[in-house]
Amino acid sequence: MKLSLCMIVKDEKENLEGCLSKIASFVDEIVIVDTGSKDCTKDIAKKYTNKIYDFNWCNDFSKARNYSIEKASNDWVLVLDADEYIEEFNKSAIEDSIKKDFNNTKVGRIKRINVIEDSNGDKKYIEYVNRLFNKKYFHYEGMIHEQIVSLQDKTYDTFKLRITANHIGYTKEVLSRTNKLKRNIDMLREAIRENPKDPYLYFQLGKSYFMKKDYIKSACNFEKALSFKLDFRLEYVSDLVESYGYSLINSNDFSKALTLEKFRELYANQPDFHFLLGLIYMNNAKFTEAVESF
Repeated sequence: MKLSLCMIVKDEKENLEGCLSKIASFVDEIVIVDTGSKDCTKDIAKKYTNKIYDFNWCNDFSKARNYSIEKASNDWVLVLDADEYIEEFNKSAIEDSIKKDFNNTKVGRIKRINVIEDSNGDKKYIEYVNRLFNKKYFHYEGMIHEQIVSLQDKTYDTFKLRITANHIGYTKEVLSRTNKLKRNIDMLREAIRENPKDPYLYFQLGKSYFMKKDYIKSACNFEKALSFKLDFRLEYVSDLVESYGYSLINSNDFSKALTLEKFRELYANQPDFHFLLGLIYMNNAKFTEAVESF
């Protein structure tokens, strides 16, 4: 069973070499879709593949992703961004996973380490993201922060892969070079105008404001996302709850942050949530409860 790497890129001369050099030996095919580079991005890509295609940008990431998937000659595809560098890739384990028929209708998740710079130095935030799937059963939907969706419109299970990538897309240098946050906020606002009842979009808009350190706006959008009926088993919902708590703390709305107590039973097994709750108690002078949480 063979594996295609599918990427969409634009003006990635700073990152693409580092990305492709670390993944090339692990995949059977590399598909690069360029959405309008004005630098030498495509020249770098030519060192690794002849499957390079142009895509007229239409303000919709899912359409570009799906175009790249269409160009893959293999059913199983792995999706990476140019600012993601592979640190671990267990090829034999991945091959075993995609050989199993029961995984055709599941989505593989890679471990992503986000490197975030702030005034206190570098911080690392670890998450698992859906990135490997069989294109006969899945495609992308969503104009920004696009998500993998079943072609049969069914819910699906996921499985963890022995793949780890470092994500440098939110370092200060990259953000200042690409103006990424402003672009994301503009696109998310547009997506919300078209789909005002999608909590995931409000969550992502809140995350973008959080990165800008506009904690009042981030809290407002997280609160809007939480107003919908949510599946609290989903990983992004757990992130949503915690990010909402930190937005309230950072905007000094300590009393409102106490409302997160209602999630204590849901996240009883998550140390990060207990730590957050400890901070909330501490800022409300509830020191006994803070000690218990910590």
